[in-house]
Amino acid sequence: MSECQLNHSVDQLREEVTTSVLQRWKREGRLITMTTAYDAVSARIADPIVDVILVGDSVGNVCLGFDNTPPVSLAMMNHHLEAVARTRPQALLVADMPFLTFHLSPEDTIRNAGGFLQRGADAVKLEGGAKRVEMVRALVGCEIPVMGHLGLTPQSVSLMGGFKVQGRNADDALRLLDDAHHLQDTGCLAVVLEGIPAELAARATETLTIPTIGIGAGPKCSGQVLVFHDVLGLTEGHRAKFVRTYTDGFQLLQEALERWAVDVRSGAFPASQDSYRLPEELRDAVANWLPSRSI
Repeated sequence: MSECQLNHSVDQLREEVTTSVLQRWKREGRLITMTTAYDAVSARIADPIVDVILVGDSVGNVCLGFDNTPPVSLAMMNHHLEAVARTRPQALLVADMPFLTFHLSPEDTIRNAGGFLQRGADAVKLEGGAKRVEMVRALVGCEIPVMGHLGLTPQSVSLMGGFKVQGRNADDALRLLDDAHHLQDTGCLAVVLEGIPAELAARATETLTIPTIGIGAGPKCSGQVLVFHDVLGLTEGHRAKFVRTYTDGFQLLQEALERWAVDVRSGAFPASQDSYRLPEELRDAVANWLPSRSI
């Protein structure tokens, strides 16, 4: 894509994205883009380009050094959400409800989700199907928009026995379809489908009136989401099959930092153009100054 084409496509996405806009795009067949942001810098990079920004609890394993998402607390999520919200994105801003913030009671769930909206989120996302209907209903009843999440749900990774593709047997596949419709009927604005066979995601998308956002769910969803750091090649180690990287950001940033370190060690940085100067009339006074010997 040429620079002119890229600028044109970015300009087309500058409309403020709302939940009703997503519903319209689903009807029109316009594919939706969604990525994560955990701080103001990543939000400013992503906002002119994508339709939905997710402050994901994936911040735990992507940025905070955890092996998975359950250790991420509500306080951590509030911290990262506030940083992203300060950029006032035009994209729809969605915040993940972390582990144990929507499991105990509708009252706790409403309080925690309402805190996200008070901090600037447009909607919240929570994992699970039929067992979460009571919580989704409570949130929607309080005018809190909810995005669902089915399939490979990272907060349940211990129960699932690891990061494994879901919905590969008949019972699980049909249960996922039922769960997707339960979430729609309860008022979810969209549902993320993660780590499921492409045919199953296609059937869910075909039968739902709300958008589906796929991640490792094939090409027939209403849109796609990938982690910001995965797209830009900022993560190390194993990458899932569905992750496509568009640059080696980790190496590029290391090379830039290395060039700076070389300049410092060689004395090439800072140069005169990188330095502030005294007014000319003060230079002699400073050059001739000696420390006082008295206290």
